[in-house]
Amino acid sequence: MYKKIMVPVDLAHLDQLAKTLRVVADLANFYQAEVCYVGVTASTPGSLARTPEEYQQKLDAFAKQHTTEHGQPVSARVVISHDPAVDLDDVLVQAIEDVGADLVVMGTHLPRHLDALLPAHGGKVATHTQASIFLVRA
Repeated sequence: MYKKIMVPVDLAHLDQLAKTLRVVADLANFYQAEVCYVGVTASTPGSLARTPEEYQQKLDAFAKQHTTEHGQPVSARVVISHDPAVDLDDVLVQAIEDVGADLVVMGTHLPRHLDALLPAHGGKVATHTQASIFLVRA
């Protein structure tokens, strides 16, 4: 049913992705689907990497490490944004199209009052793409 699963990954918060990554591994194994890990970074130096190329190396290593969990093909794509905090939803929607994903698995948090002003990314992404969106509560 699904051929390519996209997973937005924030390398700075991998501890919060454990449940999401287990779900991705199960779905990829079940559907024998390729997994594409997508990381969004700025072109300026950050806490994880000084350059987008260095960030790509770290994301590639992360993807390779997780290949063994589901045994399906993986890829990693870094998307550069001038302001990832502001552009994240739009960047993810474009990444879905660019990688050809038909399923996106995203980690999310429990609803909070602040969500009325700043809605969660999953909802906005779901309204702007044809791909199915699977939200995993952390």
